Amino acid sequence: MPFFVLQERLIVKLSIALLGCLSVAVSAKTLTVVDQHGSPVKNAVVELLNVATDKQPPQQIAIMDQVNKQFSPRLLTVMQGQQVSFPNSDDIRHHVYSFSEAKPFELKLYAGTPKAPITFGQSGVVVLGCNIHDSMVGYIYVGQSNAVFVSDDQGKINLPDNVGEYVFWHPEQASNINERAKMSWPDTGTDARVKIKLVTPVPRNTFGEKFKEHHGQ
Repeated sequence: MPFFVLQERLIVKLSIALLGCLSVAVSAKTLTVVDQHGSPVKNAVVELLNVATDKQPPQQIAIMDQVNKQFSPRLLTVMQGQQVSFPNSDDIRHHVYSFSEAKPFELKLYAGTPKAPITFGQSGVVVLGCNIHDSMVGYIYVGQSNAVFVSDDQGKINLPDNVGEYVFWHPEQASNINERAKMSWPDTGTDARVKIKLVTPVPRNTFGEKFKEHHGQ
């Protein structure tokens, strides 16, 4: 087959592939999250409901590190049944624990990496603390499937075209920490905007105080 024919066919195939990519990009939907003042909100979580997704937990172990007396990342999203490791990258010891209904647990005073990761078998929100450093607060959102998305610095979340009903959550929401608002995508449009009321964290607020605030104790 002449070279120019092969070259022409290759160009056609590349053009079709590019058009397919553009089609996906155009059909994708974008949710913008803002607070009560209209400012973009980072780390808002959206979990899609009633969509065909992989419900098998990934084999990969998620990491919730501890760096400079802070959980890293501050917010971690995992799938129901997934394991999480809690390495301590500080040169001091930490004592990690949670009172949350979705996964109460305790890793007593330790350095380095615990021998075994922890399995998060129930969906929901897990608030983390350190028994030694009260200002350390972290969050693990455990989704029922892998259809979980997090807003970026501009408060934007890129969602698939088949988004319908979804639940919405943020670690600093004014409502109860375990409350996940159920919402529906508008009948028309590829862009939507949602507003959430946040509370301003108190710099020296301890984990115990924050836990009581969220649970109305």
